[in-house]
Amino acid sequence: MVEWENKHARIVLKKGRARSVNNFHPWVFSGAVERVEGAFEPGDIVAIHSFDDQFQAKGFINPKSKIFARIISFEDLPIDRRFWRDRLQKSLAFRHRHLARFSNAYRMVNSDADGLPGLIVDRYQNYLVIQLSSLGMYRLKPVIIDVLRELVQPLGILERSESASLADEGLSPHKEVLWGNIPDRILIQEYGIKFWVDVVHGQKTGFFLDQRENRWRIGQIVHSDTLLLNCFAYTGAFSVYAALKGAQTVSVDVSEGALELARENFRLNGLHPDAHRFVVADVFDFLREMENEFTFIILDPPAFIKKKHHIQKGARGYKDINRLAMKKIYPDGCILTCSCSHYMNWELFQKVVFAAAREAERHVQILGKYGHPADHPISIYHPEGEYLKACLLRVL
Repeated sequence: MVEWENKHARIVLKKGRARSVNNFHPWVFSGAVERVEGAFEPGDIVAIHSFDDQFQAKGFINPKSKIFARIISFEDLPIDRRFWRDRLQKSLAFRHRHLARFSNAYRMVNSDADGLPGLIVDRYQNYLVIQLSSLGMYRLKPVIIDVLRELVQPLGILERSESASLADEGLSPHKEVLWGNIPDRILIQEYGIKFWVDVVHGQKTGFFLDQRENRWRIGQIVHSDTLLLNCFAYTGAFSVYAALKGAQTVSVDVSEGALELARENFRLNGLHPDAHRFVVADVFDFLREMENEFTFIILDPPAFIKKKHHIQKGARGYKDINRLAMKKIYPDGCILTCSCSHYMNWELFQKVVFAAAREAERHVQILGKYGHPADHPISIYHPEGEYLKACLLRVL
């Protein structure tokens, strides 16, 4: 019989430190822990009690991590295979009901927001890519894969656990085909537009699924007179949406391989890549040297702030890239500027955009603010789960 829980150990919180758990926050930090009673192994599932011995929750314990415990249930439920199956079933059913008609590529599980801390599952057609970022979930990998096979019946499951936070959990980066086979490229579609995705070697899990709605928005805004610059273009998804509406596009990225796949994505959608430009370059250098010719600029850089002590330096990077774009964009042009840095909150992001506009000496309006799409939910009790910020700007 599988032992899912360690019933011989429990976490006891300090007096007055159960408030965050009572407010359904899924993380318990070491500063809130009075003691651990009983023997345990890091990654075990244990009960969490208040100082006066009231049950609070159950979660993964890992004293090696900055997050001492990750809560999986605020109810005293048995943690067995049915528990994990129900959690996954609810998560998958929501995505299937609300997203499958628009795309066959979307996030099926979004970690803490779906009550599955340390687990991300992305679907690409009939293939799954998973990311594990907590020791407790890593130890449950066999049952998670078994349940995903039962519920989804995928042709292949790939693990890409490669985040920088793995070391905090005592884990190492890992990439492996866990089930079936994974082709070199997978054909996906969103809103009727097709893309090739390299899930093995591509960034994140192969595609920026979280930008789906912003790509659609760009497709609604641009027109045949638009000259669009797509910075950090990767495999050209924003450019394809714009080109299908008649815009002329320039896609800039440091990766020649990514831009080659971008050209193929143009061909896949009946577009002629020779009618557009693909530039292998550092985006900062390109923006400094380019002429004032673009009427629309996409700024979707990688995370400049990956750790808390990087905030000041990373904020400078975001300011510089926005300032360069604002100085060079054609009057009355638009910029979609994004940040995927968790530590860049909305207040700081708007301050950065303000500073960039001031230094560029341009009048700037905010036309819209956008965050996570529905397949990347954020728990109202866990604001730390929010990372994606995007502002649509008009530069006068």
